[in-house]
Amino acid sequence: MNKDTIRRQVKARKALLTDKERVDAAKKVFDQLESLAAFVMSERILIYNSLPDELPTRNFIDRWQANKRFFLPRVNGVDLDILPYDKTRMQMGAFRIEEPSGDDIQNATSIDLIVVPAVAYDRYGNRVGRGKGYYDRLLRRTKALTIGVAYDFQLMDEITTEPHDVPVDIVITESGTYFTHR
Repeated sequence: MNKDTIRRQVKARKALLTDKERVDAAKKVFDQLESLAAFVMSERILIYNSLPDELPTRNFIDRWQANKRFFLPRVNGVDLDILPYDKTRMQMGAFRIEEPSGDDIQNATSIDLIVVPAVAYDRYGNRVGRGKGYYDRLLRRTKALTIGVAYDFQLMDEITTEPHDVPVDIVITESGTYFTHR
């Protein structure tokens, strides 16, 4: 199945989710993330600011903000800048996503763990993004542990990859945690 077909199928399935299903799924996924030793040991975490069709991240960030240092991406041309998360310094950015403002850009090598969004994953850590390559370019610049989070139906048997695709180390869905051995 090609990436465009996967994007269309996942989009249609996401449209059927109720708010309760979104919240319940996020709780299950982020509970598993919190139980990983890698999360417990990480201090500097890059996480995405969720779009309405993605697993919601706001409650997770709020719950851990006192104990972890969170960073969010900001679109800068064809790349993502990494900035500290500060609820008071958010503004509407590219693609109608709230992004951090300011000029305190962090180096990707300073991040311990990255929570990566995607349209779909497979058990090998391969991912289908939204098609612009932002996260592939970002993930090439870091040695951080990378964790993909998704609804169960976003986990595919296998995703065909291209040379520029960068897989994640771990994939977490409501039903389980998959270590990809990348």
